[in-house]
Amino acid sequence: MMNHIDLSSVLRQTVACELYSNLVTRPTGAAVRDQIERLLVDVRDRTLTVIDFSQVSMIDFSCADEVIAKLLLRYEADNPPREAYFLFRGVTEEHWEAIEAVLERRGLALVLEQADGIHVVGTLSADERRVWEMAQKIGRAASTELAAALDAPAHEVAQALEQLRRRRLVMRVGDDYVVVGAHRG
Repeated sequence: MMNHIDLSSVLRQTVACELYSNLVTRPTGAAVRDQIERLLVDVRDRTLTVIDFSQVSMIDFSCADEVIAKLLLRYEADNPPREAYFLFRGVTEEHWEAIEAVLERRGLALVLEQADGIHVVGTLSADERRVWEMAQKIGRAASTELAAALDAPAHEVAQALEQLRRRRLVMRVGDDYVVVGAHRG
């Protein structure tokens, strides 16, 4: 299942004001994240949620920490509320400085959709990045197929894939893996 969450709409519903399209202050960020999590409660199965920044003018560090970091940390935890994955869309240079700082500070990564495709950004190990990039290149593939394509030991690739799955950067579909955003089913 795929959800689309327009952050500007969530912001207007949360702070009950039509005038603002800026995600600023920690309390605003916490309220927006709470609303996102409420929207995810209704989802029973695995879900891919597009978090859309297209109508948001700017986001500050505190709000990025509340909305993005805490959302990712909750779903990367050992006992996440559900199997949820996130694809971030509409992120511009005006958003990027705060988002990048949050990802670096918290050791997080996310999948970003841009005009030229999907990209993984943030903090990843060299092995995680290499496996993610090969998975994106190949498409849906088993761990052993990715290991063969990378000419790498199967157990190391399997370990990297599991770490990427836990970090919500790849999804497991049957015995195969696919990068978040590449598989919309």
